[in-house]
Amino acid sequence: MKLEESKEKTKTVKENKEVCDMDGKKIVKLKKSLFISFLFIVFLFFKGYAQENKGGETKQPPPLTPEEMEIAKKIFFDRCAGCHGVTRRGATGPALLPENRTRLLGTEGLKVFITYGTPRGMPDWGRQGILSEKEIDILARFLQHEPPPPPELSLAEMKETWKVYVPPEKRPKEPQHKRNWQNFFGIVLRDVGKVAIVDGDTKELVNIVNTGFAVHILRASATGRYFYSIGRDGRVTLIDLWANPPDKVAEVKVCNDARSVDVSKYEGKGVNFKDKLSIVGCYWPPSFVILDGQTLEPLKIVSTSSYTYDTNEFLREARVASIVASHHDPLWVVNVKETGQIWLVDYSDIKNLKITMIEAERFLHDGGWDLSKRFFIVAANMRNKLAVVDTLTKKLVSLVEVGNKPHPGRGANIDHPKFGPIFCTGHLGDNTVQCIGTDPKKKPEYAWKVVVKVELPGEGGGNLFIKTHPNSPHLWVDRPLNPELSNKIFVLDKFKFEVKKEIEVPKEYAGARFVHLEYNKNGDEVWVSVWGRKDQPTAILVFDDKTLQLKHEIKGDWVITPTGHFNVYNTMKDIY
Repeated sequence: MKLEESKEKTKTVKENKEVCDMDGKKIVKLKKSLFISFLFIVFLFFKGYAQENKGGETKQPPPLTPEEMEIAKKIFFDRCAGCHGVTRRGATGPALLPENRTRLLGTEGLKVFITYGTPRGMPDWGRQGILSEKEIDILARFLQHEPPPPPELSLAEMKETWKVYVPPEKRPKEPQHKRNWQNFFGIVLRDVGKVAIVDGDTKELVNIVNTGFAVHILRASATGRYFYSIGRDGRVTLIDLWANPPDKVAEVKVCNDARSVDVSKYEGKGVNFKDKLSIVGCYWPPSFVILDGQTLEPLKIVSTSSYTYDTNEFLREARVASIVASHHDPLWVVNVKETGQIWLVDYSDIKNLKITMIEAERFLHDGGWDLSKRFFIVAANMRNKLAVVDTLTKKLVSLVEVGNKPHPGRGANIDHPKFGPIFCTGHLGDNTVQCIGTDPKKKPEYAWKVVVKVELPGEGGGNLFIKTHPNSPHLWVDRPLNPELSNKIFVLDKFKFEVKKEIEVPKEYAGARFVHLEYNKNGDEVWVSVWGRKDQPTAILVFDDKTLQLKHEIKGDWVITPTGHFNVYNTMKDIY
């Protein structure tokens, strides 16, 4: 078997790190425990591979019963498709096709990787207890078969799922409670298909709303009145925060797999689009869907299947990775992952839709606005770059090389005393936080260059989210995909970029991991999810941003697999 050599180069960090040379490539030496873990995984893989390939020939795919096939399809959709693609052609993760990978690895080899993960970010599904040994065995056999054709979805089929529980004309004209709804938090309870609404002032649970499976994100409407949730099953839920209690007023399924949703936010030049329209970005079918913002009625489907910007290769699975809404124009920024194109979609006339296609870099993932909200910055994480688009001139400004697999989430904006406005990202593949200058007028010498590069404690990356607030002196960083450090968050001085504190998951939640960081409206508290197993209630921890001490635990039997949590005001105003 010929193993593919990695094409990505690990960047050197501190000069006093021990660095060795291997085949002309510089690699940072892993700390002993992580390195031993990786060698153990490799040993198990080769042991399994040798057992299955004694004759030197690649075997035919192992048998699967119809029942096992359905089980495997569901597991793959829930856990694997996001990184490896619905058709298994790869994106953030490698392609998992029988002819060039999975049959070579064999059942035992695949089981090793599914069970233990990898130091570069693949979750250890078995070791975490998320997948059982039986499920891992079924999935490993499934991956050696040709990918089954995924289903399509028409506008008529979407409308069959469309439900309006409370029509707009019957909704209240003002809040029906006295709570500070702009400081509500929407908390994703990932594996139970629910969103909890929690009062950010009192820390009380206000309501639990049934939503789509594995909600990926929540977005607040332009007015803040509504939360839009998008599940990985493509179901959109509209939650009215003025109702008492807040609850869903409409829902619809517009994709079979999805990650992104946003709303129309523009008001000006005699028009007001606030809360009028919504948009969903689909992984499958590859497309975006425009909806009525008040009722979620599907209005228009636009396919994103297209040609890659560099090789002009046609890709059916060109997925929408993320979407943001402009504050300057009636414009959505749609990031098409596999083709490396950033689409600027003018929603002022959806019957005569105008789309500006900007060639950027592959494979686009997530990103956010700079401080001025003029420049959009998105990670092309498999090419180790940040792509910068000027949404006023509608052109690509720069491609900035950063670390290994940048993953900014929405990113973190800081008005730095020396560099001016900067945008920061963490990384899946290394332990650095890197920031680029974003003010080409007042600070042109720093614009679109890496001006800060700080190394976090410990080896490896695993970062998913990084967050700050204009009222805070701190920068908070998680590392939930690092097998050694998933139980820690790191708090940095956001001007000196020195680590001020490492915070560990409390002992009562041993085995769980920290994920996602969000400030309250005032910017003086940071909320962090303790992400555990489906059978293990955990908590949302609230930290005082000044003292960095734990001030409140939000817990209860309902706190099951909490992941993302979104403050209404910060999400509405794009504060991060």
